[in-house]
Amino acid sequence: MKISIAKLSNSISQKFIASASKRIQHYWKFAIALLMSLLLAVSLNPFVANALDLSDLFRILPSAIQIIQLSSIGDNEEVSLGQQIDSQIQQEVRISRDPAANALVRRLGQILVPTSDRPNIPYTFRVVDDTNLNAFATMGGFVYINTGTIASADNVAQLASVIGHEMGHISGRHSLEQMKQMAIAQGIATIAGVADDRLVGIGVNLALRLPNSREAEFDADRRGLLNITKSGFAARAMPAFMQKLTRSGGGGAPAFLSTHPATEDRISALNQSIQANNLNTSGGLNDADYQRIWRSRFR
Repeated sequence: MKISIAKLSNSISQKFIASASKRIQHYWKFAIALLMSLLLAVSLNPFVANALDLSDLFRILPSAIQIIQLSSIGDNEEVSLGQQIDSQIQQEVRISRDPAANALVRRLGQILVPTSDRPNIPYTFRVVDDTNLNAFATMGGFVYINTGTIASADNVAQLASVIGHEMGHISGRHSLEQMKQMAIAQGIATIAGVADDRLVGIGVNLALRLPNSREAEFDADRRGLLNITKSGFAARAMPAFMQKLTRSGGGGAPAFLSTHPATEDRISALNQSIQANNLNTSGGLNDADYQRIWRSRFR
């Protein structure tokens, strides 16, 4: 088992470290090329020189660098930005005050923290008072689980798999990558610079309304699967819960599926990974006790 988990972990780490490195190199090359082009234009064309003085240039360059640095900010800066996003999210959703539900989600989350890819950042686990089946996360260690998700899970392992998946998004720094792309697309990298409140707005929108990319979903699945397996929860609980979601929903798919796409492909990939790496952990499959406590509580 240890060999299999280590093999899976190394495969994930090598692939996504390489991917992140290539992205950072790409944007630095872009910034340098932009700067060189501006300098060349200024030196060769007096009209450009008159239109763009050095003060303009020094205002533009920090903005470009700020966008690039979204991919490489430190943990403290990420947590600080996440706290601002979390404060805004709490104004847009209703946070549950149910002590038992909060204790359950926090307990499972804290079990998963030491075996996550980023155990050294502070995590905050919140329960959202919403019967819709959904979960989401934002940068800096903030995870949100709807009461509808707690009620829909068959057991502790399935709920842990959802929490582990959301922690996988945090470990993969997916929100930061999406934020950088949206900031560029919205033209926030301007002479005026990047305003924190605009970044917070993007972060809230990403957490509550916009779907994750296919790559981010598969990465969060792999990270989450490895995490729950290391913590002793049943690996098969993750694809089992996803399969349950695809069969439920009645007239419409659960909200979770609208923001976590490509579910059938993800189920297949998870099952293949479980089989290939012999991930046969079985903790948390106490269906009867779990359902007796939580099904009626939030339905």
